[in-house]
Amino acid sequence: MCRHLAWLGAPRSIASLVLEPEHGLLAQSYAPRRQRRGVVNADGWGVGFLVEGSAEPVRWRSSHPLWSDPSFASVAPVLRSGAVVAAVRSASVGMPADETAAAPFTDGRWLLSHNGLVDRAVLPARRDAESVCDSALLAAHVFAEGPGQVARTVLEVAAADPAAFLNLLLTDGVRLLATTWGDPLSYLVDPDGVVVASEPWDDDPRWVNVPDRHLLEVTPDGVAVTALEL
Repeated sequence: MCRHLAWLGAPRSIASLVLEPEHGLLAQSYAPRRQRRGVVNADGWGVGFLVEGSAEPVRWRSSHPLWSDPSFASVAPVLRSGAVVAAVRSASVGMPADETAAAPFTDGRWLLSHNGLVDRAVLPARRDAESVCDSALLAAHVFAEGPGQVARTVLEVAAADPAAFLNLLLTDGVRLLATTWGDPLSYLVDPDGVVVASEPWDDDPRWVNVPDRHLLEVTPDGVAVTALEL
């Protein structure tokens, strides 16, 4: 399991999204408030974001706890982006602990994070997966099926593995898509953009909880939430 967030909107510093919020990902790495499985997320972290002038996302990932990386903390205030996906990781039993297993994953255009667990046996074997961990295999499967078809893909994987937890976050800088399947998710609409997160990073009453088994889509037209139905 893990905690993750995504931002789509006006460029903001990575620090303001990941490190500075009172109950943001940094705090969630050692004291999550809504996590149902696991008590800390110290098995790595990752941040991916789009930068002006480059079509391909850039990433910074690590197998160490987020709180133990002073280099990232020193650089994050000057890194800015309008499309960000970040996560802190609690590795599932039997999954690798190296940084290639840390979200976000990418196909060169989209960034994707998976908060959950899925039986690798139900996923197609793919040579282009970034790791042998379940989340990386699921990401490669979503990319192959087409991120725009993520709702259908989640339904098919859930049918093959009824015990799966399939909360996904993904963006290409134009759209932000998220699914809830077994874990909570919330979003906050700010004047300059939308943040979607495993749990609110503060106690602002404007946070909206997304119902389980739903698809959330953020576009320039606003936020839409629709049911995922088998």
